[in-house]
Amino acid sequence: PRTVRAIFQMEIAGEPLDISKDIIYRYSKPDEGELYRPFEILPEVTAKLSEKVYIFDSDQQQDVEVVVTAGRNDLVGTVSMAYPEGWSVHPGMQKVNIAQKGNSETIVFTIIPPKDQSEGLITPMVEIDGEYYTRELVEIDYDHIPHQSVILPSESKVVRLDIVRKGQNIGYIEGVGDVVPESLNHIGYNVITIDPKEINAELLSNFDAVVVGIRAYNIVDELKFKQDLLFDFVEQGGNLILQYNTSRRVKVENLAPYHLKLSRDRVTDENAAVSFINPDHPVLNYPNKIEARDFDGWVQERGLYFPDEWGEEFTPVLSMNDPGETPKEGSLLVAKHGKGHYIYTGLSFFREFPAGVPGAYRLFTNMLSLGKDNINLDKKLTD
Repeated sequence: PRTVRAIFQMEIAGEPLDISKDIIYRYSKPDEGELYRPFEILPEVTAKLSEKVYIFDSDQQQDVEVVVTAGRNDLVGTVSMAYPEGWSVHPGMQKVNIAQKGNSETIVFTIIPPKDQSEGLITPMVEIDGEYYTRELVEIDYDHIPHQSVILPSESKVVRLDIVRKGQNIGYIEGVGDVVPESLNHIGYNVITIDPKEINAELLSNFDAVVVGIRAYNIVDELKFKQDLLFDFVEQGGNLILQYNTSRRVKVENLAPYHLKLSRDRVTDENAAVSFINPDHPVLNYPNKIEARDFDGWVQERGLYFPDEWGEEFTPVLSMNDPGETPKEGSLLVAKHGKGHYIYTGLSFFREFPAGVPGAYRLFTNMLSLGKDNINLDKKLTD
């Protein structure tokens, strides 16, 4: 909301003078004394979905929560949902009744996806006295800055993936933080976070693949003592996927079982054309057929810190570049090592998963699935 201002019109010695001042709200707290915040005019009601992206890896329905917050006392109305063509929502409408301004009520809807791959937006709509409200309230409240209320469109992305996965139990070694574990859980994988100090051969034998979080090899000292165990895991048939690390301050001497040198190569244009260097490679074909459209809708960038040197054991899969630059072929490198696969990727999956990009999910699933055609999906590991 815009700041509300008061204009004081005066006349001094026959000359008009206007003074404009912000209108503020003054209040007090016993432990903080007198406080001030901007005077704001907010909607009678706001509604917020509990998640910004909902992933459907099959045609199974999901429940979604809508938090309705009253901007006045005695709020009575109905809540419904706008949704993409081909999708369904049940029930079509629900009642809401909130007695006290500032209180909230959570309404649950069931979203039913279509049979085929699809994506779109859902928006909660609150009807009060014949008027529809479709905004959410975001409050920014820190001691060092003035309180701010931001009114935004209330919407979330829904994605029905056409996806097949192989493998079940995934170990995850945390780096600087991303939502890869949660994202893989959304598509049916059983992801367990591994404490690097606890890594041993017996523990690793429980996993079909191990994923290393972004920049883990830049910040996790313990990995320098566990690298040989991870390479042995690959030799025994596991898949090891390393996400990007910066080219400086790497904690291990050998990032891969074969020669691999990181660089500062990156592709910042999220719409940069992607070509397939080895279109017949299994990572582009099994269990999901990867096509050019799988690189549509990527956000912020293609990837960063691509290797620029690698041993002949590695197979480069993709080529891409920013306008005016030379092609970069190090974004996805796959090497067979013993019975398993070592994979290094600088592709920005950590950005694409939160944005619900279907192609990113399909490609990462193929990476996890390499060599897993006969895996038993009924064996589920627990913490």
